[in-house]
Amino acid sequence: MPSPAQLRKLKTLAKAAAGHAYAPYSRFRVGAAVLTESGKIFSGCNVENASYGLCNCAERTAIFSAVAAGEKKLKCVAVYTPTKTATAPCGACRQVIFEFGPTVRVVSNCDSRDQIDGSIRSLLPAAFGPDDLK
Repeated sequence: MPSPAQLRKLKTLAKAAAGHAYAPYSRFRVGAAVLTESGKIFSGCNVENASYGLCNCAERTAIFSAVAAGEKKLKCVAVYTPTKTATAPCGACRQVIFEFGPTVRVVSNCDSRDQIDGSIRSLLPAAFGPDDLK
């Protein structure tokens, strides 16, 4: 679990990352920050494309940045959306989060005090992951 200070930092970085989002089509700017087991933090934003299937969510951008830096185990994912209610990660992001941390804590925040805070297993019950391939 992240410390309170780490969680505050994750939330701050996720909100800042949303400011870098490329969302000219949906106008739905999302930011994410991930804490790895080694204590490093990586952030990312959503990146849209005119060919909609080529878009990438903020959570996956942050996770892929961590993996590109050699990190493969996550502890926590923070997500920020500029909305009145918190928004949980999409199904594709839930699957990717589970791949790199079946016990990850996921915290979604927004512009109000509303928050979604739970484990990836609570967001993706009966998940399929690396252990199923053994």
